[in-house]
Amino acid sequence: MPAPLLHRLILDAAARAPQAIALTAKGEEMNYAQLAAAVDAAARGLAGLGLPRGGRVAVWLDKRFETVIACFATAAAGGAFVPVNPVLKAGQIGHILRDSGAYILVTSAERLAVLAEMLEECAALRHVLVCGEAHGANHHSPRRQTFHAWEDVAASGGRCHRVIDADMTAILYTSGSTGRPKGVVLSHRNMVVGAQSVAGYLGNRADDVLLAALPLSFDAGFSQLTTAFAVGARVALLNYLMPRDVLKAIEREHVTGLTAVPPLWIQLAQFDWPQEAGACLRYFASTGGHMPRATLDRLRARLPTARPYLMYGLTEAFRATYLSPEELDRRPDSIGKAIPNAEVLVLREDGSECAADEPGELVQRGALVGLGYWNDPDKTAERYKPLPARSGRRATGLTLPEIAVFSGDTVRRDAEGFLYFIGRGDEMIKTSGYRVSPAEVEEILYATGLVAECAACGLPDETLGQRIAVAVVAAPDAACERDGFVKTLTDACRQRMPAYMIPALFDVRNGALVRNPNGKIDRKMLAAELWKMDGRDSTVRVE
Repeated sequence: MPAPLLHRLILDAAARAPQAIALTAKGEEMNYAQLAAAVDAAARGLAGLGLPRGGRVAVWLDKRFETVIACFATAAAGGAFVPVNPVLKAGQIGHILRDSGAYILVTSAERLAVLAEMLEECAALRHVLVCGEAHGANHHSPRRQTFHAWEDVAASGGRCHRVIDADMTAILYTSGSTGRPKGVVLSHRNMVVGAQSVAGYLGNRADDVLLAALPLSFDAGFSQLTTAFAVGARVALLNYLMPRDVLKAIEREHVTGLTAVPPLWIQLAQFDWPQEAGACLRYFASTGGHMPRATLDRLRARLPTARPYLMYGLTEAFRATYLSPEELDRRPDSIGKAIPNAEVLVLREDGSECAADEPGELVQRGALVGLGYWNDPDKTAERYKPLPARSGRRATGLTLPEIAVFSGDTVRRDAEGFLYFIGRGDEMIKTSGYRVSPAEVEEILYATGLVAECAACGLPDETLGQRIAVAVVAAPDAACERDGFVKTLTDACRQRMPAYMIPALFDVRNGALVRNPNGKIDRKMLAAELWKMDGRDSTVRVE
């Protein structure tokens, strides 16, 4: 039986059905035999550049064939790929390149121009592979890196490292509750077992067509590739600008499975779906936040033959739970039960298991638990902990610890074993399907030089899940009339932040922000005040 290695998903599918189409993008297609050959050639090319065992390869591209090939080739070469969200700005990308210690960057000539001034700060970066430029990009080159055309590297060769399923193969960057994004490290086994589990409960099969609408830097986005490749299905890569583009792609590609985040589903539910799109979709799945009941009802009315799946997951452990379509009407507020080959516990602070309907922390164990946060032992120790003996899941004779993920989320389990989300244990903002750190928003605002003090929080929003609100005190030399200050600050945000991170409203205040008894900014009180003030004249909305 083949080892659970990520790149083997493609190789095994190619062995079963070499002429089956694996990928489509921008009117072009690639079958499994072609994809397997491209991954093998690119893997040897990366090895030929001296990629060390576990060396990081950052991939900053839109969805295209080279993006998929670069990620799976890195896995085959014995490295770890780092998919970077295409909407991020140069400062955020620079952080990921430096923090991950990326040895190789794969990008396009257009995107490279954005990074040219920043690359000199990336001490570990040795090679930049440029897609779509036949003669390389040495005219952009600082002294530190060597630039290559992607086609040239894929045509060369080296010897790949031996790989086992416990080796790390990916670092997915996700926002933390404080500070800059942190990298979740995943092994081959994490990703392959996760793909097999999700493909199993979704009932994926070789004749499916999955639409990759989510960013591949998301675990749920990348899993559209892995779940399809696990069964030999086709993935349609889509870089959409408007929700209607998604509907057109479903109709054009005859998509049978679509996974999206609630904000996108809210938009899609407003449209009249083309008859062909509704007829071909076999299932739709939602992840990354709560699906409003009204939206779910609209989608089910428009797609009466499609099976709806509601999912909850952690990047730290790929996916945690799903609610099967058969249970949807009986318990629409539930996040379901653990996915196959995973166990989800609800534990008290002392590590013992909660009784039915008793709130506790969601803790996940099993093969999907990741390898921790990259280069961050303190944050890793907060989330990845030995499973408590009092949980009842460890035999007394076992001496080695089992590491589980402690989510920080509060849930309850009913008498029938179904889970219900209660609240987050941190200050993360969930907007448009993205997890946004308030501290990262604040850090960027301070960097503008326009702000003396600020505090960000999330306010409920029917469409976005949450929208970002900021209480702010202007810097002395930035003080001016309120609307003019907010416009200047918003323009500065647009230059430094992706669209989903730009605050939706600012509350401009005089004097210092409210403090708690410890002298720190009282975030909970500010969040409550912003919620009460939302819509009043003292709060300036950002259009």
